[in-house]
Formats: sequence, structure tokens, C-alpha cells
Amino acid sequence: MNRILAIFAFVVFAIFVGILAFEVPSPDLVIVIVVTAALLAYDFITSSQTDSKD
Repeated sequence: MNRILAIFAFVVFAIFVGILAFEVPSPDLVIVIVVTAALLAYDFITSSQTDSKD
């Protein structure tokens, strides 16, 4: 369930910043959006992995 909510939040964020990037096509803004999305994706991947230490 947590993974589904995290994917939903990522998609909503991507849509929001995608609209922002297309409406304000500044190269600096697009770079910041890409870096932020990459960090968000990395955090999603690392924090949603199953931990087999239980």
C-alpha cells in the first residue's frame, strides 16, 4: 500500500513540475526539475525496497 501511495505522489509531482517546465521553459528551471525528479526517484527506489532483516 505504501508503494502505491508513493508512486501516486511521484506521478502527481511529475505532472505538476512537467506543466511548470512546459509553461516556463527556462533551461535553469528544467535542470532543477530534472535533478529534483532524479533525487525523488532515487529516494523512492531505496526506501521502498523490502528489507529482509526481519
